[in-house]
Amino acid sequence: MTDDRLPLAELLAKAGDGDFLRSVAEAVVQLLMEADVEGLIGAGRHERTGERTTYRNGYRDRSLDTRLGNLQLRIPKLRQGSYFPPFLEPRKTSEKALVAVIQEAWVGGVSTRRVDDLVQAMGLSGIGKSTVSKLCKDIDERVNAFLERPLTGDWPYLWLDATYLKQREGGRIVSVAAIIAVAANTEGKREIVGLHIGPSEAETFWAAFLKSLVRRGLRQVKLVISDAHEGLKSAIRRVMGASWQRCRVHWMRNALAYVGKGQQSMVSAALRQAFIQPDRAGASQTLRHTADQFRAKWPKLAAFIDDSEVDVLAHMDFPVQHRVKIHSTNPIERLNKEVKRRADVVGIFPNEAAIIRLVGAVLLEQNDEWQTQNRYMQTEPMAELTPPAIDVFPPQIATAAE
Repeated sequence: MTDDRLPLAELLAKAGDGDFLRSVAEAVVQLLMEADVEGLIGAGRHERTGERTTYRNGYRDRSLDTRLGNLQLRIPKLRQGSYFPPFLEPRKTSEKALVAVIQEAWVGGVSTRRVDDLVQAMGLSGIGKSTVSKLCKDIDERVNAFLERPLTGDWPYLWLDATYLKQREGGRIVSVAAIIAVAANTEGKREIVGLHIGPSEAETFWAAFLKSLVRRGLRQVKLVISDAHEGLKSAIRRVMGASWQRCRVHWMRNALAYVGKGQQSMVSAALRQAFIQPDRAGASQTLRHTADQFRAKWPKLAAFIDDSEVDVLAHMDFPVQHRVKIHSTNPIERLNKEVKRRADVVGIFPNEAAIIRLVGAVLLEQNDEWQTQNRYMQTEPMAELTPPAIDVFPPQIATAAE
């Protein structure tokens, strides 16, 4: 049979080359095709056997686009019959290009009205808007499987943030909230765990969303971080039984709205003193002292601080190493901006399903990227959040069992 030791040895000698992984992938795929052809022919290269059914007849070049780059393959040809690798779909090039450009353009934020121009620019015939939508629907299976996947393990931190989009509903255009949920597990990894569309101010909306996360396995949530939405706090307490951290960035903006622009820098510096304290007691004392200083000049600001102190300092009850990540929704702000950038090109979505398709595809893409990165949070402090393991057998029962 084929001796594959020499090409692999040559590849290992190229380990320092920038294209090493691509070269390895090309060699592995080539070896798979050679072995496949040997089985089809019934004999290896230059091998004499009575089981041979045909002979080789050179190669034809073919490229394969992968995440490692464009692989240049040599597909074996036969004198009698034909061979085509099973991992290459035997479609027409134009058909594959058509489907690819439609899906990539749509997920990339290009509206369906402009996809027809892209297709024609490739030298293919134009297609209608309804055809574009039908072809894009095969994204739905992957997106739905991702958004409904079971969640395993413990997830102590949960971030919730909303991006507002426009949707047609009953002949009019309405604004809906696309709520994105990101959670961090005890292994220090973060994942996008949910997407929900609806009115963000309603408690029933929040409760339904949180219940859906719990049903899928989201458990041991200790802290939920979000902006101040009506109905959210009670839903968190009722469904999750967790603490709530009001986004500190949004809180600061709300506080500065009570003073003139000329005094905002001074007020901001005074408020930030509370957040650099080493513990909750010191932060609370500093914030109350600041509120008392402002009470005479800005009574509404002082009242705002009094009412929101507990919520904005909730993160101080958690490990110091995690506080920089859990005091606001900033960890998912970049994700929201990317979703908004893609959605803004579409403009007005025809229905909720279209929103889930596009936003869900963006989230799936981002989540895959996160899984290849290093841990998002330190794992050692997670032990402070995880309850001690309970013995399967209490001492007296264990003794009896022995």
